[in-house]
Amino acid sequence: MEYLIQQLFNGLTLGSIYGLVAIGYTMVYGIIGMINFAHGDIFMLGGFAAMIVFLILTSVFAGPPVAVLLLLMLVVAMLTTSLWNWTIERVAYRPSEALSVWRR
Repeated sequence: MEYLIQQLFNGLTLGSIYGLVAIGYTMVYGIIGMINFAHGDIFMLGGFAAMIVFLILTSVFAGPPVAVLLLLMLVVAMLTTSLWNWTIERVAYRPSEALSVWRR
């Protein structure tokens, strides 16, 4: 029974992540009219940035408060993914919008 409950929890967690990624695809396509296939990569980049902050802060400081740690992880992940998305928009989306193929 314990195994079943654990697997249900794992399924809900993974399903929630898939749902967030799907909502992101839908929002990006609805706003700019193009599909960003790097969406999952950017999602993982934010996770890696948060993990790096976690590893650095827990190795340098002896157990920072959890709230401070989570806040810094969130801020760094947001900044990293925002910068990457801005770069993709400047390098890929703007030049392709000038092409007649991408117009609605």
